[in-house]
Amino acid sequence: MRFTKMHGLGNDYVYVDCFKEHIEDPAAVARFVSDRHFGIGSDGLIMINPSDKADFEMEMYNADGSRGEMCGNGIRCVAKYVYDYGLTDKTSISIETLGGIKYLDLTVKDGKAELIRVNMGKPELIPKQIPIVSEDPEDKMIINAPIQVNGQEYCITGVSMGNPHAVVYVDDVEGIDIEKIGPEFENHERFPNRINTEFVKVLDRCTAQMRVWERGSGETLACGTGACAVAVSCILNGMTEDIVTVKLSGGDLKIEWDREEDVVYMTGPATVVFDGEIDITGGIK
Repeated sequence: MRFTKMHGLGNDYVYVDCFKEHIEDPAAVARFVSDRHFGIGSDGLIMINPSDKADFEMEMYNADGSRGEMCGNGIRCVAKYVYDYGLTDKTSISIETLGGIKYLDLTVKDGKAELIRVNMGKPELIPKQIPIVSEDPEDKMIINAPIQVNGQEYCITGVSMGNPHAVVYVDDVEGIDIEKIGPEFENHERFPNRINTEFVKVLDRCTAQMRVWERGSGETLACGTGACAVAVSCILNGMTEDIVTVKLSGGDLKIEWDREEDVVYMTGPATVVFDGEIDITGGIK
């Protein structure tokens, strides 16, 4: 199987051009290639497929083989791949995902896509659509609402950006034991489809710092949909302006929530690490 390893701010995936390759069992392949000791090493697998609804389809799997609806860093890499590797010459493209069709604009330098701006669509705030089980069925949104996790009370703001997020504000982002508390949030009974959890500190009216625990992958260096959820949460809680620089472990993303259009825009880089070929027949279990 030919592949390209790419990352968006350190959030790395194995990308496969499925115009040319066929993957019989993508969940098993995702588990194999993601292994950082016996595989390639990644946060998951992303397949670039034909689409009858958009220019391309992004089919993504987490490191544990579970299917993901959407990945903000991943979709920027898909856009860079299809342009840099000659699948399109357009600088405005559409990509189908399980989280809906996303529209992307590419900034090109020296024949390569350098920055990608993604129309991430409307943030979903209705609890049952995220989904988050609300303690009050009348709740129209979950904004800074209490939740008991492992015997301790936290407050969450719930946002879906094509996949579910719980944003938690903390005093010390670096000091949180994310390996311990991340799985407790991910598998909490109030999150029927599991959850991605962002632990956030607002630095000023235009800047927030975050770490993320992604369902199915654990802590990652960056999460694009998570950064969008953080920006929306900060704005809803009155903590920032409508344009926020979100500082992730792997770098910065610029997030804008156009509240008149009710659309979130994400701008950031995408990077090719290397191309390769791997025999997947011996590694899949």
